[in-house]
Amino acid sequence: MSLPTFTSDERGCAVDNLAILTYLDSVNFSQQPLHRSTASVTKRTIDIVGAVVGLIITALITIPVTIATIISNPGPLFYSQIRCGLNGRPFRIWKFRSMVVGADKLKHLVKNQAKGHIFKSVDDPRITPIGKFLRRTSLDELPQFWNVLMGDMSLVGTRPPTPDEVMHYEPHHWERLRVKPGMTGEWQVNGRSSIKDFETIVSMDVEYQRKWSVAYDLNLILKTIWVVLKKNGAY
Repeated sequence: MSLPTFTSDERGCAVDNLAILTYLDSVNFSQQPLHRSTASVTKRTIDIVGAVVGLIITALITIPVTIATIISNPGPLFYSQIRCGLNGRPFRIWKFRSMVVGADKLKHLVKNQAKGHIFKSVDDPRITPIGKFLRRTSLDELPQFWNVLMGDMSLVGTRPPTPDEVMHYEPHHWERLRVKPGMTGEWQVNGRSSIKDFETIVSMDVEYQRKWSVAYDLNLILKTIWVVLKKNGAY
C-alpha cells in the first residue's frame, strides 16, 4: 500500500486532511475504542471553564505581544498548523508566532536534536527574540485555549502530533490518539522540551491514560502552573 503524501503551505500546515483520514481508515484505527476520559462530562466542563478564563488572559496580553512581535519580526501575530487530535482527526492548532515568517521553509537548515517522530532544536535560529521569551514563559501556547473551547483539545491530554508524524507511526503509537490532545500532560510537567526521545513521550502519554481521573487532571494542571512559573525545560 502506498502511503498518502502531504504538502505544506507557508505556515507548514498539512493541507491534505483527507489523506490522513483515509490512512487511518485503511489501518482500521477508527474501530479502536476511545479512552473513557473522552466521555467525561466533568472533564469537558473543566475544559470549558478553563478555556474561558484562559482566553480572557490571552486577550489581556495580546496587545503587548502584538507590539513586541512587530518590533521583533513584523508579520502575522498567530501561527497555525494542522495537528491530529482524537482518533487522528485533523484540526488547526493556534499559537502566538515565535519564529520568523516562513520558518517552515527553513526547517531543513536546522539540525533535529530529537530521536524519533518529533523535531526539536535547543538553539533554533528561526526563533525571534520575542519568540524566545514567549516560549520560555509558555505564553506562545495561550491561543490554544480556543482549541480547548472548540473541543479539539483538552486542558490535559497527550501531545498533538502532526499528520506527517502519524503517517510514520508504529501500531503501538496509535494509543496516543485515543484521547484528546492537551495543552499540558505528563511529558510537559516531567521535562517538557528537554525530553527528546519520542518513545519516552509515547510511554508518558500511555501512562497518563492508565492513571487518568478528574483528580489526576487537576493535579497535572497545578503541576503545570508550577513548572511554567519555574520556566523548567522550555526553550
